[in-house]
Amino acid sequence: MPGGEAGLPEEGLSLWLTDWKVPTGIPWEGRRVVALVGQAVAGHLDVHVHPDGQAVEVWMLDVQPGFRRRGVASLLMDTLCAVYPTAWINHGARTREGTWWWNGYRDPAPQRNVHNRPPAEWAVYFDAVAVASDKAQNAHLNAFYGLDGHRQEVYRYGERLEQEADDYARHYQPVREAGLDPAGRQLHSAARLFLPPALHAYVHDRTQDPSGRAAALVEHVGHGNLPRTYWNSTRHAAFEDAYHEELFQDAVPAQPATHLVFTVRLPPADPLPAFHALPGSVDFTAGADIAVELAALAWRSAGQPAVTHTAAFTPPVSAAVAPRWPQDASAAYRARYDEAGFRLSPEAGQPAAEPAYADRAEDISAMADRLMAALAERSRSAPPLDASPPPPPPSRQPQQTSPPPTPGQGQSMR
Repeated sequence: MPGGEAGLPEEGLSLWLTDWKVPTGIPWEGRRVVALVGQAVAGHLDVHVHPDGQAVEVWMLDVQPGFRRRGVASLLMDTLCAVYPTAWINHGARTREGTWWWNGYRDPAPQRNVHNRPPAEWAVYFDAVAVASDKAQNAHLNAFYGLDGHRQEVYRYGERLEQEADDYARHYQPVREAGLDPAGRQLHSAARLFLPPALHAYVHDRTQDPSGRAAALVEHVGHGNLPRTYWNSTRHAAFEDAYHEELFQDAVPAQPATHLVFTVRLPPADPLPAFHALPGSVDFTAGADIAVELAALAWRSAGQPAVTHTAAFTPPVSAAVAPRWPQDASAAYRARYDEAGFRLSPEAGQPAAEPAYADRAEDISAMADRLMAALAERSRSAPPLDASPPPPPPSRQPQQTSPPPTPGQGQSMR
C-alpha cells in the first residue's frame, strides 16, 4: 500500500474526484477526493486548485475512525499527486496527528512540494510569508515530538526565513476566478426525497408516462419549494451533489432515496438575485424567494443510479426557489403559494380540478335532506326523557370468605 502502510482491502475500494462546494474564502476551485470501501466513506482529501491547474493547496485530510492506520491517508495523497501531475502542492501547516503521519509518509513528488523548493520557483501562486510560517510550525512540531519529518528534503529546514519570504511576497499574484453567470442559461439543482412507497413505485416505473410521473413529483415537492442548494451548469454535477449527500449522511435510511434534479431558467430580471458564483455553480445568497421557469426534471433511485428518468415541460412551468424563511417571502410568492410551497390555485389557463362526485351533487343533497327530516321525526315521536336520576342500586353485604391456606399446612407446594 502507499506509504508502506497495509490493511486496506482492495476489493470494493474506489476513489471519487468531485467538486467541493464549501466557502473558505479562497477564490480557487474546491475539489474533493473521496475514498470508498463499498458504500462507506473511508476518508476524504479537500483541496483548492488554481485556475490554471498548476498549483494546489491542501485544505484538510480526514480519515474515518474505522479506517485509520490502514493506508487511506497515503492513498488519498498519492491520488492527489497523480491527478495533478505537474502542479505545485502546498501541504500547509500540520496538526499533531498530521505530523506523526507525515513522518511515516513517502511523498511521491517531493520536487513539487513548495516546502522543499525556494520561493523564487512558486511565489506567484502562494504567499511566501504564509508558507514560511507553516514551515516554522511544522519544524516546531517535529522537534517537540522528536521526529525527523523528512527534513533533508525541506528547503532551508529550521532556518530563519523571514527576510527571504518578505522579499518574494510581492511576487504573489492573487486571482479572482470568473464564476458562473446564471443569466440566460439552464441551471440544475438536486434534492434527495424519501417518497411514500406507492409514489416511489409509480415514479420509477418506466412503463408509465414520464410527463405524468414528473408532474406527480412536482406536486409532491411543491411548485414553490425548489431547493436553495447550489445550482449547477450541468445536470451531472447536480446528481453528484445528491450522491455526495447520500455518502455523507449520518444514518443509513430505511428506504432508498430518490435523487431529483430540477432544470430551470431565471426569467429576465434586473437586477439578478444576489448570488455567490463558483466556476461551475451558483449559490443564491438572498433570503427571498426566486421565481424560475421549470423546464425539465430528471430523477433516479439511489439504489439504481444507472437508470435515469427524464421529462421536459413544454412550455416551462412557473415555479420558485423557496424563501429561506416564511417572512422573507415576497408578495407575489404569497399570492401564489402557501408556506409549504404548494400552489394556492391552478395556473392560468388550466381548468380547476372538478370536485369528487360533482355529477351527483343533487342526489347527495337530496339524500342529506331526507336523513335530516327522518332524524327530526324520530326526535318528535320519542317519549320525553325523565329528568330525575335513576335510584341507586341496593347495597350488598360483603360475603364472608375463608383466609387462604397457609403454606405447609395440609397443602403441597409443588
